[in-house]
Amino acid sequence: MTVARFKDLCVDVASPSEMAAFWGRVIGLTTPADNPGVLVGDVPEKTIWMCRVPEPKIVKNRVHLDVHTGAVANLQAAGATIQSDEQRWTVLTDPEGGEFCGFVRDTDPAYRLMELVVDSTDPERQARWWAGVVGGDVASTPDAPWYWLENVPGLPFPYWVFVPVPEAKTVKNRIHWDVTAPALQPVMDAGATLLRPRDGEIGWHVCADPEGNEFCVFLPA
Repeated sequence: MTVARFKDLCVDVASPSEMAAFWGRVIGLTTPADNPGVLVGDVPEKTIWMCRVPEPKIVKNRVHLDVHTGAVANLQAAGATIQSDEQRWTVLTDPEGGEFCGFVRDTDPAYRLMELVVDSTDPERQARWWAGVVGGDVASTPDAPWYWLENVPGLPFPYWVFVPVPEAKTVKNRIHWDVTAPALQPVMDAGATLLRPRDGEIGWHVCADPEGNEFCVFLPA
């Protein structure tokens, strides 16, 4: 039995309106006229908040997005910079230096967010932990070291991937996800850590998963 449901994504940025415009072009989302710092789609779960922070990016992003594209040139035209070409994907950076990967397809779909990717010291454990929190099926292949979730209720992209890295998390992630839950305690009982409780300044609880990845828990009003 799951204890929470995926809500939306958040990206730490220096310039919310500029980064929302960039990611809107890359993913295929729009910004409301009254809020240029957020992206919205045809369902609430496609929402991506651009959160202004004072600190710059200093290390490789531990969480990144993978996107579909008809051509890497389309991502460059949107404002991305190529970092390296791999066999199946191209590593790029957004205008503020955040890494993401582009996968070239025969057609360029209207909505292009393919998956959320999380660096992990123990990918299988992380995948199974999150499956227990938000649901979905844990999948893997014998010849690959990563694990992923699919069929996650409400997830607005096909896959949530956990890939192996040797280094542990050292700084706050610049991309995080929010969840909704009927109550906080079942999330804590699953193994989350409470970093900051809901208070007069914020209307949600800031938590961390077993490897320290931040996520926010929204409870009923």
